Amino acid sequence: MAGPPYVAGVRPSVAIVGSGFSGIGLAIRLRMAGITDITIFEKADSIGGVWRDNTYPGAACDAPSHLYSYSFAPNPGWSRRFAEQPEILAYLKACADRYGVTELVRFGTEVTEAEFDATAGSWTIRTRDGGTHTADLFVAACGQLSRPAYPDIPGLDGFAGTVFHSARWDHEHDLTGEDVAVIGNGASAVQFVPIIAGQAGRLRIFQRTPNWVGAKFDKVYRPWRRAANRRVPGLQTASRLGIFALFEWALNPMLVAPRGRRALSAHVRALCHAGLRTVRDERLRAALEPPYEVGCKRILLSGDYYPALNRPNVHVVTDPIAKVTADAVVTADGTEHPASTIILATGFRSHDFLSPIRVTGLGGRRLEEEWRDGPSAYLGLGVPGFPNFFLMYGPNTNLGSGSIVHMLESQISYIVQAAKLLRGGVRYLDLRRDVMEAFDRKVRRRLGTSVWNAGGCDSWYVREGADGARRNTNNWPGFMLGYRRATRRLDPRDYRLVG
Repeated sequence: MAGPPYVAGVRPSVAIVGSGFSGIGLAIRLRMAGITDITIFEKADSIGGVWRDNTYPGAACDAPSHLYSYSFAPNPGWSRRFAEQPEILAYLKACADRYGVTELVRFGTEVTEAEFDATAGSWTIRTRDGGTHTADLFVAACGQLSRPAYPDIPGLDGFAGTVFHSARWDHEHDLTGEDVAVIGNGASAVQFVPIIAGQAGRLRIFQRTPNWVGAKFDKVYRPWRRAANRRVPGLQTASRLGIFALFEWALNPMLVAPRGRRALSAHVRALCHAGLRTVRDERLRAALEPPYEVGCKRILLSGDYYPALNRPNVHVVTDPIAKVTADAVVTADGTEHPASTIILATGFRSHDFLSPIRVTGLGGRRLEEEWRDGPSAYLGLGVPGFPNFFLMYGPNTNLGSGSIVHMLESQISYIVQAAKLLRGGVRYLDLRRDVMEAFDRKVRRRLGTSVWNAGGCDSWYVREGADGARRNTNNWPGFMLGYRRATRRLDPRDYRLVG
């Protein structure tokens, strides 16, 4: 089950940055294809990516477990429909061990630079500790949600209490009886707020924009169900396909359809409004009602967030934050909200796909120059002028509904095909610029009518480029099956093949 033995120096050699679902899955599939000279660079001391870093109370996946897992490594033992962080991390580590890729990881090694050598057809990779490494194929599996975003709030640095980001949770800090200020009300906040609400003396949630929050139909899998997953052929696969169909045909159309979105999203609005009606305070309900189309921002799932807002010690503040003092958060109306702890639930720098790694391609061109007007990549994978280089979970491969693991497996299949071309004698493959430009035009056109671009909200999906234009640099403008079809076969005609 571990795959072929490691053999150094057998072309192509592969360097992967990151050991989350992307990097581990790619390494496994490369080994299955007989490509064994693989090095995974991981700046932390263990694998896991976002599931290693996000350990806040209540951290869990909002995609069902049977779909949020590798298709080639189903886990019949999931304890519940929506697995929590410790179980997902344990699954990923078990996969890495089972398929023999843990031994390929260089822990505590942060990549700072990568430069392509056209003569050799290889990448020279430099690490923060001064080391260098050469590889024929360079893959950035850093993802979109790896670097926490810290808000630029006047006075935050001078706060006398404890401040931490939800993705860097301070487990040594006791919240019991504290005046806690949570800045942000997104996907992380709706998971940890219900838990810390029972610990804090007073909890204030500073909301900039309300979110659509739907019911999370979670449940614990009983022992008989887990036993059936193991013993009944096809049961777990059927469950996975059913969940996939729900996302693909019941939810995705309302996100990408150019017309009729309101009708297509009626069922989701009804579910969200049903939850919202459990908030007893009428004025608070009005403040929690999103003023934009459902799906424009990420739809959140929770069964206990709204009930937590009914607690007498929990307050939602909708006035903008003006500044932070030594012991309070001050809003624009001049009100001082006392705080002894501030938790930043402010998301991630989702547009910094490789930062701070400096990537240099043909002719000394920097990737940051190529992306001056915003990140873009062919199928979210390749960039012209940067041969033998691929991204995973790159630009325009995020989903508004579904499982990113499905997208990653599509990308993995494509990259393995590229690796086989190198093994077959090609020195390097360089994406044609006309192919990139045609793809980019198509993506921009389709995103322009999507709910993310035209739904009336500001979200982390959309950013402003150096040219002043607003671009959706994160989301895939279609269905998961559409992406699978687009990446099923690497067409050599899309590339300039040298070798």
